[in-house]
Amino acid sequence: MALVGAGNMGGAMLARLRALGRAVAACDIDPARQREASALGAAVLTTPAETAQALAPDGLLIVCVVDASQCDDVLFGPDGAAARLSRGQDVLLCPTIAPEDVERLARRLTDAGVGCIDAPMSGGPARAREGRMSLMLAAPASVLARRRPLLTQLADPCFELSERPGDGARTKLVNNLLAGINLVGAAEVLALAERLGLDASRTLDVIEQSSGQSWIGSDRMRRAIAGDFAPRAHVTLLEKDTRLAVEAANRVGFQGPLGERAARVFAQAHAAGLDGLDDAALLQLLRRPDGGGR
Repeated sequence: MALVGAGNMGGAMLARLRALGRAVAACDIDPARQREASALGAAVLTTPAETAQALAPDGLLIVCVVDASQCDDVLFGPDGAAARLSRGQDVLLCPTIAPEDVERLARRLTDAGVGCIDAPMSGGPARAREGRMSLMLAAPASVLARRRPLLTQLADPCFELSERPGDGARTKLVNNLLAGINLVGAAEVLALAERLGLDASRTLDVIEQSSGQSWIGSDRMRRAIAGDFAPRAHVTLLEKDTRLAVEAANRVGFQGPLGERAARVFAQAHAAGLDGLDDAALLQLLRRPDGGGR
């Protein structure tokens, strides 16, 4: 077993694998993440190529980086893993990226005889450490079948969507666009509640037991009300995902009333200097008199 990208989600998956007693080779460019991986008992290697080289003949390489550019570098860059992979090995591609990029990467791997599972994640690091995150899976049936025992240990639920890589990405973008819309809405109404002279925490108590409830709204706004903006999910992640979702919608000629507006709010949060904070910081943005410059 090998993993490239031991950040918030990758590190949580690594912790889960080690808790299951699995030997893991890990690679990350961040020295702090390298130390964390080593403390978990992983064999820390320097490059994706070396990490792939450490795989067993039937091994699985988990790629858990941020975007398509990083995926390209991890797999096909100068020290990329793909050149060291062989038939019988598979890649679990976990980042949220454009469906077209998933298709392109999967095609290159498949042409080299390596299986590829399109497997974006949802649920956050705490659930990933416990094996309770969700995976949205798209891959040929034979590839899914040989990896199903491990996948069901990493995630619950595992949604097996189709045999077409790219459908996992499409599903994740649809989900994350709704998450972004819900989060912008939650931040907006709590900023309004405060402007109306209401107590934000008590207002959220009501929302959580009423028709306005959403999981992401409760999760993020509880932290925001407490002034806790330590990044579990940076503003830039939903900024990327909502942008990709809107681009996917545009490619098929779909224009909804809310998605593009939500994406614009995340871009405004980034421009306002909140990009390094948790996305709960949308409340900070919308508390401002100009709402971040809308």
